Amino acid sequence: MAAPLPSLELPPGLDERTVFRSLFVAYPDALLLVDTGGIIRLANPTAATLLGYEVGELAGLPVETLVPDAIRPRHAAYREAYGKNPSPRPMGTQMELVARRRDGSEVMVEIALSPLQGDGLPYVVAAIRDVGAYPRVKQALKRARYAECVAEIGRLAVDTRDSQLLLQHVPAVAAEALETDMAIVFLAEPGRLQLRVAGGVGLLPEEQPGTLVPNRRDTPAGFVLAEGRPVLVHDYAAETRFEVPAAYRAHGLASALAVPLTDRGIAVGALIVRSRTAQRCGDDEIHFMQSLGNLLASSLQRAQSEEALNHAQRLESVGQLTGGLAHDFNNLLTVIQGNLQVLEEHPAIEGNPLVLQLVGAATRASKRGAELTGKLLAFSRRQVLAPRRVDAQAMLQSLADMLRRTLDQRIRIAVDAPAACPAVIADAGQLESALLNIAINARDAMPEGGTLTFRCAAVDTLPPSVEADVVEAGGGFVALSIADTGTGMPEAVKERAFEPFFTTKEAGRGTGLGLSTVYGFARQSRGAVTLDSAPGAGTTVTLYIPRFADATDDDADAGLARALPPGLKVMVVEDEPEVRAVVTAFLAALGCEGTTFGSAEQALLALDDPALAPDLLLTDIALGPGLRGTELARQVADRRPGLPVLLMSGYSSELLETEAREPGMRRLLRKPFTRDELSRAIARALVPA
Repeated sequence: MAAPLPSLELPPGLDERTVFRSLFVAYPDALLLVDTGGIIRLANPTAATLLGYEVGELAGLPVETLVPDAIRPRHAAYREAYGKNPSPRPMGTQMELVARRRDGSEVMVEIALSPLQGDGLPYVVAAIRDVGAYPRVKQALKRARYAECVAEIGRLAVDTRDSQLLLQHVPAVAAEALETDMAIVFLAEPGRLQLRVAGGVGLLPEEQPGTLVPNRRDTPAGFVLAEGRPVLVHDYAAETRFEVPAAYRAHGLASALAVPLTDRGIAVGALIVRSRTAQRCGDDEIHFMQSLGNLLASSLQRAQSEEALNHAQRLESVGQLTGGLAHDFNNLLTVIQGNLQVLEEHPAIEGNPLVLQLVGAATRASKRGAELTGKLLAFSRRQVLAPRRVDAQAMLQSLADMLRRTLDQRIRIAVDAPAACPAVIADAGQLESALLNIAINARDAMPEGGTLTFRCAAVDTLPPSVEADVVEAGGGFVALSIADTGTGMPEAVKERAFEPFFTTKEAGRGTGLGLSTVYGFARQSRGAVTLDSAPGAGTTVTLYIPRFADATDDDADAGLARALPPGLKVMVVEDEPEVRAVVTAFLAALGCEGTTFGSAEQALLALDDPALAPDLLLTDIALGPGLRGTELARQVADRRPGLPVLLMSGYSSELLETEAREPGMRRLLRKPFTRDELSRAIARALVPA
């Protein structure tokens, strides 16, 4: 027989039943009264709230209804065993228990069991407490939520190459995790004078995507970049570190947490969450925001690097195409110019002014065509260069003096070129042409006048944006820059500025080859070129050219006589018959004996003929199928040591990289060429190396 319940001394006027019912209803933990069959007989309001039911709906349900499906069989077996040997089980047993709510969601709980069988009642009282209500558990759950969000962004950053998707997703995740009203991403524009709204959620009408704000320390976002570390704003109304925009107060913003986005240690943007209520942000929130910011910055940096690589690959592909076209076109121009020169001097047209006029017009047109192909070859880095020592400081001074006399007087020209600036190794004519191209573009960007500044300075390393594409020069580089105060370029134009035929000028005012030739010349000279520009902030183009390392001047051509030894025997190797005919005619006019061959193999077979005994080998580099001209020159050098070699080429990047530096192959003749140019080239080739 069960022991009787102990009597309780209640104050007068209180009914025991009423007291215990009130205690059951008001108890802060969820209470369930469950019978020996596992049926809920009574539940308090706290239980209904915790488990997502209306008051009264729990009564009559099997207690297994509140157990997740995965562990329901185990729970039934446990309840049956407990019913055979019931005993009190207090809270805090460190058991990981989960309750299933009405909507199917789950909540971590602790459960205390109090059997009433000893008091003669066939029930068990289950007291259920939401573990998430514990401060330490809340903190752990919050950290777990932050870690899950960071992992989600990390997976997205790995899977996607779309930086815009991240710029939309990261602010949304930050706002949701921190339970704030809004989140926004600012990115620095080129030149870092302005910040652009790149994405966000809950944005103010004044801060929509694409909106530009000043990048100054006295602005909210600019302050974050200037600080370079997390910034907490507890109360915008009391903020004194920067000027709070009136729109913030108008829209009721109260607090914020901001972290910088850094690229190679430089702050390039900011991720900011803002709230209309005072938010308490601790180390966990700051670390969470920093993790999101680091992931976003790394992804943007990767996307930028990949875009730069793709852009370089596109330029390389276009360069290969234009180089091949220019090579073929130069062969045609060699034939056209050569025949025009022969025709111009033919006795049959002497005294015929109309024919001479037509020949002159055709000659001028062919020269313009040669200039065009020269620009294409410069972009594709296949032009034939003659690098030598160039005094960069003197060249800038000379160019500036010339432009002062020719440019609009409203354009002020300044030169910052110290006399101690080292010399560079480059083709002097092409370097001057590249600088002039940049200066003309700068002039066009300042229709109302402005300042054009020339600078040169020695640098040991290249900017990170171009250093991966350049073989490091042992002696460093000289940076030659031209800066204007003109209109500047938007990002879309800046990205395509070095592409051939791309121009923003109206029809008839430009070919779009100016900057593309600068790009090609710099790369072919083992240097680089950078462009820094932003709308309204002007443009700076900087050429990085290797320093001149040899103390001797490379002017071996000075004073060479144009007259060639009479009867000079020249072995000519050229696969284009019409080009061979032009070269033969030129050699005859110069008093030379030319023997022509259509391939390197034919020339090698004839080399052993004692009657040939050439004094010079003149060969094209690209000879179609079979041996190239450079390989022919090597074999001839082995079999006929000391035989001078002169190479002809419409282009050859491979030659300029390696072969042109080998003994016997230093002299190059660029197609198309005139008879005088051929004469001078032969004279140079006859000078011992």
